[in-house]
Order: sequence, then C-alpha cells, then structure tokens
Amino acid sequence: MMIRLLLAKLIDRFAPRLLVLLVDLTVTVFAFCCAWTLRFNFALDFSTWHWPHLAGLLACRWLLFLIIRPFAGVIRHTGIEDAMLVIMAVTYSSLLAVTGSLALKYLFDDPSIYIPASILAIEYFISVVLLVGIRFAIRQTYQLLVSSSARNPQAVLLYGAGAMGIYTKEVLLRDRKRNYRIVGFIDDNPAKVQKTVQGIRVYSPHECAHTFFQSAHKPEVILAIEGLTTARRNEIARFLLQYQVTLKLVPSAGDWIKGKLSPHQIRDIRIEDLLGRPAIRLDDAAIGRSVQGRVVLVTGAAGSIGSGLVRQLLAYGPRQIILLDQAESVLYELIFELNQTCTTSLLDTTLTAQIGDVTNANRMYRLFETHRPHLVFHAAAYKHVPLMEEHPYEAVNTNVIGTKVVADLAVLFGANTFVMISTDKAVNPTNVMGATKRLAELYVQSLSGTTTRFIVTRFGNVLSSNGSVVPLFKRQIEAGGPVTVTHPDIFRYFMTIPEACQLVLEAAAIGKGGEAFVFDMGKPVRIADLARQMIRLSGYEVDRDIALQFTGLRPGEKLYEELLNERESVLPTHHPKIKIARLQTLSSTLLHPAIYRLEQLLAIGDDAGLVRILKELIPEYISNNSPYSTLDQKNGVKNVSPMHTAELISPRTRVQAMIHQ
Repeated sequence: MMIRLLLAKLIDRFAPRLLVLLVDLTVTVFAFCCAWTLRFNFALDFSTWHWPHLAGLLACRWLLFLIIRPFAGVIRHTGIEDAMLVIMAVTYSSLLAVTGSLALKYLFDDPSIYIPASILAIEYFISVVLLVGIRFAIRQTYQLLVSSSARNPQAVLLYGAGAMGIYTKEVLLRDRKRNYRIVGFIDDNPAKVQKTVQGIRVYSPHECAHTFFQSAHKPEVILAIEGLTTARRNEIARFLLQYQVTLKLVPSAGDWIKGKLSPHQIRDIRIEDLLGRPAIRLDDAAIGRSVQGRVVLVTGAAGSIGSGLVRQLLAYGPRQIILLDQAESVLYELIFELNQTCTTSLLDTTLTAQIGDVTNANRMYRLFETHRPHLVFHAAAYKHVPLMEEHPYEAVNTNVIGTKVVADLAVLFGANTFVMISTDKAVNPTNVMGATKRLAELYVQSLSGTTTRFIVTRFGNVLSSNGSVVPLFKRQIEAGGPVTVTHPDIFRYFMTIPEACQLVLEAAAIGKGGEAFVFDMGKPVRIADLARQMIRLSGYEVDRDIALQFTGLRPGEKLYEELLNERESVLPTHHPKIKIARLQTLSSTLLHPAIYRLEQLLAIGDDAGLVRILKELIPEYISNNSPYSTLDQKNGVKNVSPMHTAELISPRTRVQAMIHQ
C-alpha cells in the first residue's frame, strides 16, 4: 500500500514538457532502430547504418512536435484529442522526412543519401503505437493507483452508453476532489446490453435493479443522455427512484461551461426536471426590441416572479430598471446579488431600488413623475389563498386598488405598456384572492382604449416560488416529515420561474393592448404524486421513512384549477404554446362605481361588504369551504350611485382624487 501511495504521488506531479518531448524523441530513436532491424531481417550491423538518416528524421519530428505540441498535454489525463495530436505530429513529420528524402534522391542520385521509404513506413507505425500507447498506459496506471489508494470511492452507474455517457465517464475519472469508481453503464438499447464500452460493462435497467439496487450501499446513477425528452426522463426517474437510488443529471451540452463539462455541473435531479413537458423558448429578438434602452418599472420586484423578471430583463439592456417593493430586506438582498453576479449586464443598466406600497397613491405618483417608466410589469400582489380568505381587506386593497393606482398612473404618465401578472385562480374563483385578481383583470382591460397598451398574463403555480408547495415540501422532508397534502385528488398546473417570466416578457413584446395571454401548461400535476416524487428524490421511502398525510381542503381551495371558464375562448398566436384569451368584460358604468364602493368599504374595514361586492361583480365567484359561502347569490351590482360614475372615468381625475383624499 505504501509503495502504491508513493507511486500515485509521483505520477500525480505534472511531467515537465521538455521531459515529455525528450521521451517522445527517444521513442522515435527506438522506433527507427526497430524499423531498420526489421527491414534488414534483424541484421544488427551498425557499421552499415546511415546515422544522418536518423538525425534527419529526428529534426523533422522535433520541428513538427514544436509546432503541434503533443507533449503539452497532461499525460495522466490523456484522451482521444491528445492521441489525435500525437498521430498528427508523427504523420506530418514523417511526410516531411519522406519529402526531404525524395528531394535528396533526385538532387544527388545517391541511394545512400535518402532514407528508404520502407524504413520510414515501419518507423511511422511503431512510433504511433508506442507514443499513444505509453500515454494511455500512464493514464491507466495512474487511475488504478489512485483508485486503489483512495478511501471509500463513490460507485457510479452511468445511464447512457452513448457519446455523452462516455464523455461523462472521462470527466468523472479526472475529478481529483471526489474519487469515482465507474461500475457500469445502463442502456435501454438491447444491442449494447451485456457488451463493454471502454472496458466497462453495459447493463439493462432491470439487470441493474437485481445486480446493484438490492444491496444496502447502492451506487449513484448519473443520467447522461443528450436530447432526452422530459417524458422519458420522468419515466427513467420513476423507475430508479422506486429503489431509493441517488439520481444525478448531466446538463445539456449547450449549458457546459466554455463548452466543457465540469464535475460540479453534474447535480442532483430536481422536481423542476420532472415537470412532464419541455421548457418553452420564446422570441428573444422581439423582447429585446421592446426593452432595450427603455425605463422599466417592476412592482413586487423582490418576489419570485418580480425578481425573475428583473434578472431576465437585464439581458436585454434596458436603460433603467426601477425595483419597487415594500419588503426592504429582500429587496436589499436582491440588489446586492445583482450587483455581485451581473456586473457585465449592469454596465448599461441603472438599477433603482424603491421602497413603497402600490396602494399609496401619493407615493406612486411621485415615483411615476420622477422616473416616467416606458414599461410597467405589475407583479405586486397577495397570492396566498387561505390567508387572503382570512384578510379580504388586504386582498382587495393590494390586488384591486393597488393595481388600479399603478394602472391609472401608467395612463397618466404615458407609459407605453402595462403588463399585469394574473393567475389561474382568477378563473371561476372560489376564494377571495382569485376574485380580487379577476376584478383586477377586469379593471385593467377597461383601460385598453387608452394610449397605454394593457396586457394580462395568466398562468398557474410557479415551482419553487414563495408560497409554493415545493419549498414547503422540502422543509417538511428535511424535518423528517410528515409531508402534508390537503387532498389526495387535488391537481395544479405548474411552470418554472424562468418560463413564467419569459411569458410575461413575450406578452410585453407582442401584445397590442387589451389581450390576456394564457400559457399551454401541459397536463395538471397531482399534488400527492408531486409530494411522493420529492420524497423519493430525497432518498426516502414514502410512508416508511417520511409519512404522507392528507389534511383536508383549506378555506377557498378547490381541487382543480382552470385557465379559462366556459364562456371564454382562445385565439392562436405565432407561438403554439401561447394563446390569447377572449375574457369576459364588464361595463365601465358598473365597474368604476363598484370599485369606488370598495374604496368606501375599505375605509371602514367591512370584510363581508367587500366580499359581497366581489360576488356581485363576478357572478362565477362561488366560495368553497369558506365562511363567505353564505353570501353566494346570482345578483348584479346593487346600489351603485350614478353620481360617482363620471367622476371616475378619467385616469387623471381618478389619480388626483386618490392623492387628495
């Protein structure tokens, strides 16, 4: 063992390039001697040798080696590229020697001057075999010595015996920080199963299950298949996770750092990777044209969607981004992060952090007057269903009145585009939060005849966002369980934060005003299945290691979410995954006075009165599992005083009225 450690340390040192070059030239001398001996049937008469021939060959080899530099690579990490450099250098130097030899032959017509072509040919093949073989032999010796001297090497199975799997194997074996032992490949192709790839056996998935996954110490599985569809990835993950195997993922080649895969890029597979549909790619050029050089306001900038929007906006070169939020700690952390990680993107963009509440009309007026934003992305909202069921005042004040304040100011100060981030919970709402978002949609659409383009984007739940079930489940799993789900048959649509932000930016780029964009979110996900997958991804068995408990539907919650109701339809866009919804609108003669009544009730804190008006304005709003179920009735808006209608039609009048209250 001691000798192995010493040898490993010796080999671990980088060999000087000059030494490698001298060894390569020594191999050339040896190959030439072997070639001469073979050519003359092992007649070792050195007096008949023409030593200038060897000197000429060495000169050619030395010159081409200096140009191509095959000796510059790290020998213990020799790969196919290094071998190709060696072959290239030997080939070109031999061709140079042949050319020089033939030139001498025709110039002097003396057979003793030129090198026989047969000797050069034999020497060429011997040199290629020895130079490449020695390099791979040193690499293999190094790997054997290091693996035998390392403690507790990590056993790894590579799922995929193609080019990506082979390259991943090479990367893992080069990793010095963590020792890996490749125990096999897994592949679904029957033609590869039970064969070997670079000396490592290929197993079928079921063969691996019997051979490796029954033991207590299971190897890690790294998924290394290029161009794998999400559905197939999901299928493989489900198969492996039933054996409590640690599953990791190799990123696609386009995501490698500087075109090369690094071991730290191989990461644990996440629930986002198992969404069940491919990620959506949108029109970056159109987004860039709408954003570049503009002043952009993002409300709710410290939230999940708001911060994601800011990060993506930076790539399109806006002149200024105003980050508005009332939560100063998370806003400060976001600004600090952006200044640390996005210095290149920030060269032409000014980040302006603003602490403020969108319901404060006076504060918002001063902000718009100072910065005059061209684009407004309105992400500020309360989104937590059970909490808003308990606090209708806050839901109405922020989601409705806050949207009204910012939208009116966008018109007053001539903003080009206003994009509202809505939710699928606004469709056939069963809770206060969804109803307030639906009313905000109606108000925004009522302003579509102004010079500002008003656009609504509507999508489902966002993975890993604040308040999402994903971080909740993670915390519960880390605490040892139980993982709580409200109902075994509750379904939700999911998308990732980058996808949600792309949809919003695309809407700003292509919207003409008055549209509501909805996203093809694929199939809804059963929350109980999502919880089970997350438990298995964490290496636990459901109900054995981590319990799964059903707690019952919460106030305002429903089993299924929808992106459209039965009275709404969609129109196609240039992108097959994005549709324009034809939403139901409400007459301004009803909408504006009703919102005025909401403002009056907010002044006295009448929660029941606020919910009653929401139900009058939105007849499809039927409370579910809520104390406000008693208010459900299919009546229109009542007791609206016409005297307030004209007063509230003009955005300038409305804003000024709010400021002077």
